[in-house]
Amino acid sequence: MFSLLLSFATRIVLGGCILFGPCNGQTLIAYANGATRDIRRYPVSQLTHIVYAFGHLRGNRLAIGHYDSAAIRRLARLKQNDPSLKVILSLGGWGGCRTCSEIFSNPTNRQAFTQSVVSLLDFFDVDGVDIDWEWPAGPGFPGHGWSPADRGNFTALIETLRRGLGTHKEISFLAAAFAPYLQQSYDWPRLMAAATRVHLMTYDLIGSRSPITAHHAALFSGGPQVESADHAVRYLDSLGVPRGKIAIGVAVYAREFVDVPDTAHGLFQPGRFKRFRTLDVIKKMRGYKEYWDDRSQAPYRYNAESKIFLTYDDNRSAAAKASYVRQHGLNGVFFWQLLLDKPRGGILDTLYKALFLNTNR
Repeated sequence: MFSLLLSFATRIVLGGCILFGPCNGQTLIAYANGATRDIRRYPVSQLTHIVYAFGHLRGNRLAIGHYDSAAIRRLARLKQNDPSLKVILSLGGWGGCRTCSEIFSNPTNRQAFTQSVVSLLDFFDVDGVDIDWEWPAGPGFPGHGWSPADRGNFTALIETLRRGLGTHKEISFLAAAFAPYLQQSYDWPRLMAAATRVHLMTYDLIGSRSPITAHHAALFSGGPQVESADHAVRYLDSLGVPRGKIAIGVAVYAREFVDVPDTAHGLFQPGRFKRFRTLDVIKKMRGYKEYWDDRSQAPYRYNAESKIFLTYDDNRSAAAKASYVRQHGLNGVFFWQLLLDKPRGGILDTLYKALFLNTNR
């Protein structure tokens, strides 16, 4: 009982928040992928939601493996000390929705999937489902099927889930923040009538096949780069999507480009994507200079000797995104992913302070 009261008191005194959620109604959401054994090393009381990634399709049902089941149970136990925390189960991910187009084209399959979600939410005593189908009605992971009909089928899936889950469970979905996907993949008015929230994936804005460097997690458009968090939010705003149902994303990792000429410190230059890097690793890499693009509100690093360019989110850009969420009355901010972050002084701490304490440091 004492630990429960202490958790509540921490939210009131440190977060300016009432019981059962942040005082400004906004959300701070972490995806968690993989083992959760060390989850208590992180200040999870700062979060409103944890999304466990990923479940997968087994036939027409949501399936959770033994390894994932143990991880979800650890997350669900966090609710004992913090009943306001919501734990969400996610389907899919990059490379994790191979049969989504086929399975969700059928109403019977959509109903069976919904029934499996209801059963799993009850079994784990958790709070909702997140659909990370990358991407309906457009090419995603190489070799995964897709069809223009996915747009309507995806909408039907979310509506079927809402009927099955009722109003007390959350339904979110991840959406690519690229203009073509925003325009062709989603029936926004119908989707947002049924969904609790859209997670705009405002990172990976330049992909592995990009022939030039840019900011993969830009807050604002700048220079030749049009795609950004603000650009995507403005588009949804023009369609009448409620701002209170839009969350934007922060990336706790970098994209590395090689063979980048020493012009403009490597920004918007020809290059070749090579790999992902953790923030922990890039801070230890020698020979790099760090730069800040004030227009895009994004950091980057460049090594003139090795011709390597790094694009990422850091504490400064994360704080800028949280401030943007506050300023524009968005639903909140999410990040990928918790277990890549530092337990203290990392992206989570920064987002919490900027979102709920209104500080940018």
